[in-house]
Amino acid sequence: MVADHEPPGHSAARDEVWRSVLKISAERPMEGRKRSPEAGRMATIRASCSTCGDVEVTSRDVTVRVCRNDSSGAYSFSCPACAGIVVKAAEPRIVELLVASGVRLVTWSLPEELNEPKVGRPIDHDDLLDFHALLDTDGWMEDLHRMTTR
Repeated sequence: MVADHEPPGHSAARDEVWRSVLKISAERPMEGRKRSPEAGRMATIRASCSTCGDVEVTSRDVTVRVCRNDSSGAYSFSCPACAGIVVKAAEPRIVELLVASGVRLVTWSLPEELNEPKVGRPIDHDDLLDFHALLDTDGWMEDLHRMTTR
C-alpha cells in the first residue's frame, strides 16, 4: 500500500502525480471498472490506460523493464478492458514499489553499436532518396554490392 506520508527527500508534488497514475493498494475493487481475472489472488495494481482510464491489474500482469546503462525504467501491461498494451515511464521509486509487490523485473542494455566510432558523413535525406531510387531499378542488389565492395 502506498503510504500517506513521504520519506524525506521526496517531492510530494512529483509523488502525487505518480500516485494518480499508479497505486499499489489492497483497497476494495474499483466499482464499475474492469479487473484482471487473477486480481483476487495477488497484489492488485491500479494503473491508467489512455483509452479506458483507471484499471486494475495484478502483479503477474505487469512487467518492469530497467536499462542497465542509464537505470531508466518503464512498466507495461495489457489493459484488461481494451487489451491494448500500455507502456509508461517509471521513476526508481515506482520501480521499487512494483518489484516489491511481485512484479517481474527485466533488465536490458543499450546496443553496443551506439558506442562504435562513426566513420564518414551522416546519411541525409538525399542519400535516402538515392537509395529509394536504386531499389526501384532492376539489378539493384548487384549495383548496391558493387557500390559497397572495396
